[in-house]
Amino acid sequence: MTAKERVLAACRHEQPDRVPLQVYLTPEVTQQLQAHFGPRDLYEVFGIDLRGVGAPYKGEIRPGPKMAGKADHYDEFGVGYSRSAYESGAYYEASELALAEIKTMADVARYPWPSAADYDYSGVAEACEALSDFAVCFGGAGIPDILNGVSRGRGMEQVMVDIATEDPVGVAVIDRRVDHYYDYCQRGLEAGQGRIDILCLGEDCGNQEGRMFSPACFDAFFVPRLQRFIDLAHEHGALAMMHSCGDTHEIMPTFIEMGLDILDAMQPEPAGMDPAEIKRLYGEELTFCGLISTQRTLPHGTPEDVRREVRERIEVVGKGGGYICSPAHCIQPDTPIENVLALYSEALGCSEL
Repeated sequence: MTAKERVLAACRHEQPDRVPLQVYLTPEVTQQLQAHFGPRDLYEVFGIDLRGVGAPYKGEIRPGPKMAGKADHYDEFGVGYSRSAYESGAYYEASELALAEIKTMADVARYPWPSAADYDYSGVAEACEALSDFAVCFGGAGIPDILNGVSRGRGMEQVMVDIATEDPVGVAVIDRRVDHYYDYCQRGLEAGQGRIDILCLGEDCGNQEGRMFSPACFDAFFVPRLQRFIDLAHEHGALAMMHSCGDTHEIMPTFIEMGLDILDAMQPEPAGMDPAEIKRLYGEELTFCGLISTQRTLPHGTPEDVRREVRERIEVVGKGGGYICSPAHCIQPDTPIENVLALYSEALGCSEL
């Protein structure tokens, strides 16, 4: 099987020749792995079956109208990010919250919103053709990413209040961003000319303890906005894959009703996310991606612990297809490289890479 055939078979809930593989890495782990393997392509080394194509932003990047302009870099929406160092690595955290300065509907109207026309889609078809043996993905976990994405520019507490109270200004800010990414995805899928296999989306619907929002709030606010993207993928012959951290087992029937094909970056640690149980309940209709623990097994286990977990996931969750083996999230810098190698060598059925 080619990588594309392998992924699509698994998503049809057919048994592929081997489990499809995905990888998520922090920059620090990428550097360590590249030092270990030298110039070799890590995706080739690990047998990764999914590959991404994109459209680079060509519009003007500038601070929001009332921002200090002192952040390390800015995104299309004028939100500033500054580098924050932690014990095991560094991340760019939102430091200039441009969208928090939007207080009225007049502010919404005059804000310098980016346009989906400001991305360069001209290379999408050629990139898809070059990756034709792989499952080609467009988009990412930040689309539409209502809660986290808007929070980086407005603040988590404010966005949660905006959603709970249906504040007109807050909802307008959210919908401007949602509409922007819908247009971006539509243009990208059209540029792919039918060669894009998976539209990648993201929305953190759960936390370690359960739902982020009540069923009524999720159904009323999130479902119609996310549904647009799932329908868009299907209209273009692509599968819809959505990242969601946390415990989402109560929401999986809703995902199925919405037509979601792949639930990505699934965490096995929350009480409701037992891999065998969610496979039993929902494995005939959802394909699961993730479930290799980035909180426990990868950072704190031995290589044999990792191999054992990979074998269990393949044997239980991967039985009959419906599984893409992957770390549950980006592998963190405190993870021994030996454990990363154990994950992929076991999944590939070899003693070492």
